[in-house]
Amino acid sequence: MPTSNIFQKLSQSKQRFLILLCLILGLLVVVPILNRFAPARIFLDIFLTAVVISMVYAISHKKGYVIAGLTLAAVTLAPVWLQYFHPNKSMAAIGMLAGVFFIAVVIANILGFMLKSEEVNREIIYAAILLYLMAALLWAFVYTFLELVDPASFNIDLGRPEGHLLVFQYYSFVTITTLGYGDITPVTEVAKASSVLEAVVGQLYMVVAVAWLVGMYVSKKSQ
Repeated sequence: MPTSNIFQKLSQSKQRFLILLCLILGLLVVVPILNRFAPARIFLDIFLTAVVISMVYAISHKKGYVIAGLTLAAVTLAPVWLQYFHPNKSMAAIGMLAGVFFIAVVIANILGFMLKSEEVNREIIYAAILLYLMAALLWAFVYTFLELVDPASFNIDLGRPEGHLLVFQYYSFVTITTLGYGDITPVTEVAKASSVLEAVVGQLYMVVAVAWLVGMYVSKKSQ
């Protein structure tokens, strides 16, 4: 089988969303557990790299998205691994900002795929869950960027071995689900606005997504 056909089959595989979903769940659950027994940022960086590569794979069916995705993914991951040799706060901030745009590109692609679908199947369910998780991950990058640019953005002690992103990953998911434990609080106006926007988007998405999926399923059944 020609290489181009293999690549086309992979890009159209229904497992691309499932793979990404599993990796993001691993980033949420496995990495914090590993860091508890062996405090090292390497676990976070390995999982983050795998997630980014899987995101590129998830949008690989569109050439335009792949080019933009690969470029942004490279800028996102470069500071992650360069910090082991030459730590640089400015470079880390650029990487986080690139990550925000990269995740936004992936979200736009998956959202377009969902809207074009005419029936509810496993792939659509995976995509709907992914959009929610990736929205929270996007805001985690936003919060990390804000803290790197202005260390007074949040009321929190970041002198922990797991690093900024893991801390704000937790804060982002707590915010998007509107749990609001209060152990991390935004201080600056930009941080407060970002937190409020995430909470609103998270709740609106749940309402709209569930209504849309149920409506599409009922419409397909009635036909």
